Amino acid sequence: MDGVGAPSDDPLEQITDLVRARRAALVAAARDEGAGPEEALECVQEALCTYLRLERERSLPAGREERAAAAFTMVRNAARNLRSRHHRLKPHHPLDDDARLPDGAPPADELLACAEETVRLRACVQSLCGVQRAVVTLRLLEERSGEDVAAALGLSRGYVDVLVHRAKKALRVCMRRE
Repeated sequence: MDGVGAPSDDPLEQITDLVRARRAALVAAARDEGAGPEEALECVQEALCTYLRLERERSLPAGREERAAAAFTMVRNAARNLRSRHHRLKPHHPLDDDARLPDGAPPADELLACAEETVRLRACVQSLCGVQRAVVTLRLLEERSGEDVAAALGLSRGYVDVLVHRAKKALRVCMRRE
């Protein structure tokens, strides 16, 4: 990597270092495959989620540079898949250097940092136990009512509230650690 300091064994720290060191290049890899500015950020986020999943499965290469190359490959594949899903051909001409996000949109670095936080939050949600993860997904991410969540999971409304409270506390701790 291009970062400074001793390499970490924590996959989230590794991917954070990768994104901080090569964020513009990751977005450029998706743009080179024909993704628009916002789509390129989505491709990077999708690739980071894949990276974390492969890390949990212990399917990533051992070296830092090999892992960085794998991340770039994942970004390119995400962009190609996006293009395929939308039945678009890769443009055969270079993209304009002036291709920018729409007026009033936050800068690409800020959007990518937000995407990085989302990936970290998803990893933290995945670390919750099964019932807590289900409650968080339904109640907080899908924004369903407490009654709906209780009915869907066969729990009491009070227990759903307790699980949400405990999960929020665990997620705060997890996000601070990262």
